[in-house]
Amino acid sequence: MRFHLRTYPNCFVAKELTDWLVEHKEAPDRETAIRLMQKLMDHYIIHHVCDEHSDYKDAKLLYRFRKDDGTFPLSKDVKVFLRGQSLYEKLVSVEQSILKVREENSVKYQRTFLGSEMIDWLIQEGEVENRQEAVELGRALLEHGIIQHVSNRHHFFDSDILYHFWINFRRRRRLTELLNENSARALSESPDSPFCLRKLNPEPGNTSFLSVQTNKEIKVVSAVRRSSITSLSGNSNTYFSAPPTLVFPPVAECNPKSVLKRPVTTEELLSPGAPYVKKTLTIVGDAVGWGFVVRGGRPCHIQAVDPGGPAAAAGMKVCQFVFSVNGVYVLHLDYQTISSLIMTGPRTLVMEVMEAIE
Repeated sequence: MRFHLRTYPNCFVAKELTDWLVEHKEAPDRETAIRLMQKLMDHYIIHHVCDEHSDYKDAKLLYRFRKDDGTFPLSKDVKVFLRGQSLYEKLVSVEQSILKVREENSVKYQRTFLGSEMIDWLIQEGEVENRQEAVELGRALLEHGIIQHVSNRHHFFDSDILYHFWINFRRRRRLTELLNENSARALSESPDSPFCLRKLNPEPGNTSFLSVQTNKEIKVVSAVRRSSITSLSGNSNTYFSAPPTLVFPPVAECNPKSVLKRPVTTEELLSPGAPYVKKTLTIVGDAVGWGFVVRGGRPCHIQAVDPGGPAAAAGMKVCQFVFSVNGVYVLHLDYQTISSLIMTGPRTLVMEVMEAIE
């Protein structure tokens, strides 16, 4: 098609695509179709042919897929995803595939394989040169959520541990799924979170505790009870005898300034010779909670610790990075997901953390 006296291959007219989406029931109405296409623009899937419009407009304007014109940003994450998709397609299209339905602990899993047989296959097919390279590839796939240990308790190893492809690349996805990707998580910032901090003392009226941060600054942090729904709207009385109305706090209160002096990547934590030591903490929760706050993601870090709580007694400190929770590797997860993992787990919490060597 031509635009501003230039010819652009593999493009489409926005208004015609909106018509097509509604006609083929990919969207219930034009408004939803526009929102879907805006999502694709936000994810760098499509763009205006001259990049003169940052929004998707339901008009006679030309757009095209970035993959068709070579402008799709191939970040490290995208490359890992595409590699996983390529391996999956190769595995499901061959006879005698190592991907099989297998059972573990009376539960059947689809698309499963043993870690060692995946490594054998990768070497046999020339996908990698040696077993170490295969392990590194497997770990990258797991950290990006493409494969997973069947009960989500182990990282990728050259062993007879059972894994499966978490993503079914051949499942036809509807565009409307894009609109649900950022749906609120039930435990994202609830006062019932296991990370809500305990009271320093149980006496009435004392509703705060002192959190010592890395710069030795003393900061008073409001405490909330895990067993009750608590208003965080600024009311100084954080304990209620009657069920109050839950009021969500402003973003600034939910996400205080990080205690980290600088951002730290997963690659930095895991690199050989990195100045970090791994510690295992066993934290027995009490009636109020575990007594710490976790924030961030990929990796998460300990934001605050109640000096009088179970976590502090177990050796938890601010600025530690969360490596695993009850045997599940979590460096690639965000704090909302880790929160859910703890809430559905046992009262006795086993965490591996990585602490900077001073």
